[in-house]
Amino acid sequence: MGVLPKKVNEVGLKMNRGPFEPNFEDLPKQIPLFPLSGALLLPGGRLPLNIFEPRYLAMVKDAMATPERLIGMIQTQSHSQNDELFSVGCAGRIVDFSESDDGRLLITLAGTARFRYLQDNLVQDGYRLGQVDFSDFKEDLIPDTDTIDRAKLIDVLKSYFEIKGFTADWAHIDDCEDERLITTLAMICPFAVSEKQALLETANLAARSELLIAILEMSTHNNQDSPKAQH
Repeated sequence: MGVLPKKVNEVGLKMNRGPFEPNFEDLPKQIPLFPLSGALLLPGGRLPLNIFEPRYLAMVKDAMATPERLIGMIQTQSHSQNDELFSVGCAGRIVDFSESDDGRLLITLAGTARFRYLQDNLVQDGYRLGQVDFSDFKEDLIPDTDTIDRAKLIDVLKSYFEIKGFTADWAHIDDCEDERLITTLAMICPFAVSEKQALLETANLAARSELLIAILEMSTHNNQDSPKAQH
């Protein structure tokens, strides 16, 4: 009998997001942190990053030397004077890596699982090494198949894009499965830091979809009521 593919973890008999994704028991207790307000990474999403600061160049090189290749994306609180971090971030696995001639690193993170930030310390190279806890987010390691109100989402999204002057390939959007669509929209839309954090901390796909629709509706309403929109 052949060996079954890795698909069993503590959340039950469900498929991982991909053959190279870690199981829950493989997730480390500390990971390098990349504090960046306005940059949202969600489980299953892809986030390209342009790394040029020396401390973060060292961070990427160190992460690449670990089996999991994880970096913790986490936002700083906008009202904080001391780069205070939010309590929840999302770990991303380095899935693409290239060097530029001018000394930058271009990487792509694949969202693996959210974590609770506990504390951190500065390493010698100047980046923050965080102690984290993944235990509340085991379900992030498998695709979320919750039902969403797709028709309402598309309707609100069309109004939002029209107000913002954005163009979209609606045929491609129609073909996009629910989780990928919600994840991509939450990550790329120009929402406020607090809104992005709220989207990150929602319990599941259904709740994230409802919140995303509410944010889109509020933004559309506010833009319609603005003086610029009226003249």
